[in-house]
Parts: sequence; structure tokens; C-alpha cells
Amino acid sequence: MTKHLEENLDMSLRDLLAIMQQRIMTSTSYFGVKTLKNPLDFWVYQELIYAHKPDVIIEIGNNWGGSTLALAHFLDLMNHGRVFGIDISHGKVAENVKNHPRISLIEKPATEAYGFVKSMIDPEERVLVIEDSAHTYENTLAVLRLYGRLIKPGDLIIVEDSICHHGLAIGPNPGPFEAIEAFVKEQDQFVINRDLESFLITWNPKGFLQRVARHPRP
Repeated sequence: MTKHLEENLDMSLRDLLAIMQQRIMTSTSYFGVKTLKNPLDFWVYQELIYAHKPDVIIEIGNNWGGSTLALAHFLDLMNHGRVFGIDISHGKVAENVKNHPRISLIEKPATEAYGFVKSMIDPEERVLVIEDSAHTYENTLAVLRLYGRLIKPGDLIIVEDSICHHGLAIGPNPGPFEAIEAFVKEQDQFVINRDLESFLITWNPKGFLQRVARHPRP
């Protein structure tokens, strides 16, 4: 039975997260394309995109492509930029995503695709990376180490689903949350920007990583 706000003002945050997760996983879409995203986080994404105006958005993990399409639409509104969608398979991606002129789909594991992606980006271009792939500790850390090299001072790499075992009992353990902590400890070029968790409810706790130091060596 559907719950209603006014009847559940004393609900625990843990119970609320479970309700939101159920809605996200079963019936959330963008322009008719299934989209497994917390809409509160995605609102922050569009604020960041407008503020930073990236030349390139790299979305690692695309599934049906709903969020890929949304990112391209944000860029449409600014008449600027392009999206690289990286996944091991794009078999489920909707046709209107595949056909969008700003979207290029790359069907490879993110770590294998890095060299090709880097070759497609001018060194002066500003990049936003959204990591939403396997969610294992090892893969997340490997992606951060590679794709962090593309980020310029002030810009971000966003790690999704660090809520795994830090709000929801889902996913690998250790997972993205632990990989974020390890990455931040091993270098001084990125910090966790928790001001961007401004709705409190986020699927990316500690997941907004902002570059603050000099560009890493290739």
C-alpha cells in the first residue's frame, strides 16, 4: 500500500531510504527510458553541469541509458558539450539514446576504454566523470585512479552508489564508499565535497570528489 507524507512524519530515515530505493529500482524513468537514479542527486548534477559547463561528460555504467539521455539534454539546453557512455554492453540502451547526436557509446570495461577515451578529449577540455559501473571496491578504485587524471582543478568525478552498506544493505562490501576513502588517502589532488550532499538524502555519500591540486602526470 502506498504511504503518504503526512501520515509518516516520524518514519526513520532508514525506512525512507528503502521506500525510495524500491521506487528507483522498479518505476523510475526519464523520457520513457528506465533510469536507476536518485532524483535528488540528479538535481545536483544539473546544477553542477550548468555551473561548470563541462566540454565532456563521461558516464561509466549506462544500463538502459535514461541518465545518459538526461545528461545529453542538459548539454542541449546549453548548446555545448558531448557525452561518452561507457559500459561492457549497451544491449539494453534505448534507440533514442543511441541516436542522440551528443552521445557516443563505448562498449568496453571502463579501465580498458580509458586510453581511447583520453585520445578523444582535447587536453584543454573540461571533463565531468560519473562512475556508476560494477560498484566493487577494486573496480571503483581503478576507475578513480585512471579517470581522475582527466579532471581539472575545481571539476569533479562523482562516484555513485556509495550508499551500499552505508544507508542501504545492498551491493558489494567493501564497495564504492571504501574505494573513495582509499583513493582520497593515497593522493592529495582530490577532496570529498560534502557540501554537494545538500539534500541530505543522497545515493552518493562521500561520492562528490573535487580536484583541488595540480594535474596528475599522465
